[in-house]
This record gives sequence, C-alpha cells and structure tokens, in this order.
Amino acid sequence: MLNRSKHLRVAKKSQLTRSFWCLLCVASLAFSGCSKRADSTGTQILRISQRNEPASLDPHLATLPDEFFVIRALSEGLLTPSPEGGAPVPAVAESWSASADGLTYTFKLRADATWSNGDHVTAGDFVYSVHRALSPSLAAPKASLFFPIKNAEAFYTGRMRDFSAVGVHALNDRTLEFVLNEPVADFPAIVASGPWIPVHSATIENAGRMDQRGTRWTAPENFVGNGAFKLSAWRPNRDIELKPNPKYHSATRVKLEEIRLLAYDNGDSEERAFRSGQLDVTMAAPAAKISTYRAQEPSPLRTVPLHEIRYISLNTSRPPLDDRRVRRALSLALNRRALVEHVLQGNQEPAFNFVHHGLGGYLPSEKISEDTETARRLLREAGFPEGRGFPKLELTTWGVAPAQLEAIQQMWWSELKITVTIAQREASTHLAALAAGDYTLAFMTAIPDYDGASNLFSEFKTGHHGNYPRWSNADYDRLVSEATRESAPVKRTTTYQAAERLLLGDMPVIPLYFNTQNFLVQPNVQNWRADRLWTRFYQDVSLK
Repeated sequence: MLNRSKHLRVAKKSQLTRSFWCLLCVASLAFSGCSKRADSTGTQILRISQRNEPASLDPHLATLPDEFFVIRALSEGLLTPSPEGGAPVPAVAESWSASADGLTYTFKLRADATWSNGDHVTAGDFVYSVHRALSPSLAAPKASLFFPIKNAEAFYTGRMRDFSAVGVHALNDRTLEFVLNEPVADFPAIVASGPWIPVHSATIENAGRMDQRGTRWTAPENFVGNGAFKLSAWRPNRDIELKPNPKYHSATRVKLEEIRLLAYDNGDSEERAFRSGQLDVTMAAPAAKISTYRAQEPSPLRTVPLHEIRYISLNTSRPPLDDRRVRRALSLALNRRALVEHVLQGNQEPAFNFVHHGLGGYLPSEKISEDTETARRLLREAGFPEGRGFPKLELTTWGVAPAQLEAIQQMWWSELKITVTIAQREASTHLAALAAGDYTLAFMTAIPDYDGASNLFSEFKTGHHGNYPRWSNADYDRLVSEATRESAPVKRTTTYQAAERLLLGDMPVIPLYFNTQNFLVQPNVQNWRADRLWTRFYQDVSLK
C-alpha cells in the first residue's frame, strides 16, 4: 500500500524555481516545453503537468504515483495493470501459469523483449532485480511486495544470507519461476505493481554497487530501460523529456514523438497553462472550476474514481482511544457527505467502509453509520458526558489543505464537545512519529500498490509494519490470512467481508472518503487512459 504519510521522502519542491520557470513560459515561447499547440501543429508532442518532482526514477526506491508516471513510460515488468481494471495483462511475459497447489508460478518471456541499448531482456534480469529489491542495504521501501516469494522476507531481514534459497529461478533465458511461501491469490496483481519493474544489471553495476543508493544510473545519459520511451532529459523542477524507444517490442503502438512532463507548483498555475494551450493533460482541476469545465461541450474534464482512501488512524494504545466506545463515537459523529460535498467539492465518495468496492473484485457488505445521538451515548458510557473530562487530542498530518481537517475538528466539537488541535508536521517527522506510535490521531492516505484487496487488509494484521493503530485482533488476522490464500473469488470475498466487519466494529481507523482524480485533457488528445490506482497508459496515445 502506498501511504503518503508512510513513504513520502520526496524532496521539497523549489517554489522559486518553478515560479520563475512558469513566468518565463508565459513571457516567452522560446522554451519548447511552453509553446502553444498552434506553434506545433502536426507534431505529436504531448505536454503533461508534473506536480511533484520525482525523488527517484529507480523502481525499487520510488514510492509516489508521480514517480511511477515516469517509470512506467521507461520500463515495464512481467505483467502490467489493465486499463479497464481487473486481472493484469502481459508485458514482458507473454504467458504465465500456476501450479495446482498455487505455490509455483512460471512466466514465459517474449522473445522480442529488449532493453533500450539492444540487450535482450532475460529471466536472469528479473532474478537480479528481485535480489536487488530485497538487499537489506538498499532498504527498498516496497520490499514487502516481494515477501510472498519463499524466503524473501528472511533474506531481506538478514535472517538468511544465501539468496539462492529465495524462491526465484531463471530456468533458461526466457523462463522464470517463482516459488511462494503459501498460495497468494493476488500474486499476478502483485507482479504487475511498479516496484516489480526490472532494472538493467550492467547499468546498475557501472554506476556503483547493486545495493547502493544515490548513484547516477537514472540520469538521462545512463538510463537503460525496456519500456516504450527513453529518458531524453531531466531538468529538476522544470521538465522531463521522454522520446520513443525504437527497440521496444510494441513500438508500432507508440504514436507520440515526445512526452514532456512540465513542472507546476499548484492547480491554479497548471489550469491557467491548460487554458492558454500550454498543457495537454493536467494533474488536477481546481474544485471551484469543475462545474464550469463539466458544462463545456466537448468537456475537457475527466473524472476517475480512485481506490485511494483518506482516513484517520487512531492510536489504540493511548487512552482514551484504547476504549472501543470512544473510537466508535468519534466515527459516528462525523458527517462524511457534508465533508465531500461542501468542503472538498471534488466528486469524492464518502467512505462507509475501508476497502473500496471493485479493488481486486472486492464487494463490501458492512457499512458504518453516522448517528450523533449514539455517539454522545457511547461517549457518556465511556465516562465523558457532554465531553466533560475528555482530554484534548491532537490530529497530526502533513501537507493537507486545512479546510477538511478544520471541518472534522468542528464536527467533533459541535456534536461531542471535545477539543482537537491540528498539527501539520514535516513528512519525515510525521513518518517517524507514526512508526514510533508517538501520535494520537493521524490523517492518512492509502493508495493500493496493486489491484487486490489483500494490499489494504494485510496492513492491520498484528505486528504488520503498517499497522499504525497498533490494533490486534486474532480473528481478523486469521480471516485475512485465509482470504489471501483463497483462490475461489466468492469465498475470498466473503472471508474479507468478515474481516472488514471486525475492523469496522473495533474502529481502529475512521474511513472518511475515497478520493477522485479530476483532471483536464485537451480535445485533440486521443486514447488517454488512467486507472483507479493512478496508473497511466501511454501506448496508443496520439494527438489529432
């Protein structure tokens, strides 16, 4: 699960640098990335807003969607997410199969898969990449996505030092085998996740050690990928240029001459650039202008309901949040529909459960309610009538617009008469506090790494590194483990439903809303596709 509070280590954007760049774009059309479409008639140069500067283009170190927007253009894994959602589709692997017991997966690589320098992509490249991702010294933030592989976690944690005992084997150049610890129904979806994208071993070794961070292998002059595009230029806080990779196995599906990812500080500046014809695709659309753009014909507005959830984590090890009645009261007192319709105003969906419908085929059955009378009764039963004697709580976050936090703060005061202060922290400070349990309430974002319900449900198993509420329920642990192994979709769903019933009943987390991406696309952009997991698909995109 991509948790922005948990994984964000992207460097602060240089506001001055970007503002200067944007002013130059407006003042002069000399910079090619800022030229209006009228000046490039007939070209296939797609200009996209890049709102967060990538901290890394290394698939084993990246964590943010903004980074994988670029990485997925430059490289691809065995499988890739389907634009329509559901089961992943072939990429480097032309086919794959699972053994009857679900413990062994075999992938057959396509014969025409090559790296951008002309080297063939082999099964050994994937063995090397898994080895690197699991190297303890690299400390890959998404290493846990490889833990379904036999002995992978033991190697990563240092309990085992012989990588040959890890369940990944190149049977020949085009045949790759994985042996798992136990059956994992979502394994193909996990294989399609961003951190499973391979790296070119010679390029890594030429730049430093396999497990060395901070080398220059991702610089444009060094980068070797196996995707549809090559890294042509990377000017931090200005732009990134991608050119077609002529050695890509499906090069005929690449219609664009170039992709330019242009840095913008905020939604207002990118929206102005879009209106003036300097951008083809934005990252977002300002909430205040969504209705205006929706009314246009043809409308440039695109809306993608995401599997991303925003929620509040409650530290169940701290009084009074160790009392289930208090946790439930805090949830019951909120008005989620008012939050999304009157404060956020971006087509978000109120969240009355935790795992979004459709994620890996999951269909929730349990829904939480909103009932201020019951909330007050529960608080009274917990020893805090009308909020008297209730300690002041702190709601921590990072980089979140204060309006939604203030709305939640006001709801708790008006309905329960409890005082909650808001503390904005630096990302690293916020992360350290969560890991140490040094917080009371925390506003959180969870973006699944893959199209499978196991990604989110597993976070709240006892002892999991992402279990920030420090909640433990043996029945929940058992149900999630059973569902993760279950291959029958109906039984897997009903087992997850039972687990979610326990999660929502104990309320270690308070679901708030499922996020939505509202963004703008120029009418001449053809075949632009984006899924519910923030994945973009660049093949077949063209400009009319």
